[in-house]
Amino acid sequence: MAKQLCQSCSMPLDDANKGSESDGTKSEKYCNLCYENGQFKNPHMTVAEMQGIIIKALKAKHWPGFMARMAAKQVPKLERWRAS
Repeated sequence: MAKQLCQSCSMPLDDANKGSESDGTKSEKYCNLCYENGQFKNPHMTVAEMQGIIIKALKAKHWPGFMARMAAKQVPKLERWRAS
């Protein structure tokens, strides 16, 4: 089975890092860095801003720059960004 990804930032999801819905249940789509209490933590963020955050985070984990940029190119395909 394919690994479930946050549909905002593409971070792999597991029970420990899932965001929360307004009723307190765990989100099946978004991580806790992006989503809390049924709302995005930064609702006005743009795709480009999210891509920049992802590149910076992956480089901090010692990913080569070109790999971090390749990963960030997938962001517009995620559910949160397809609607915009």
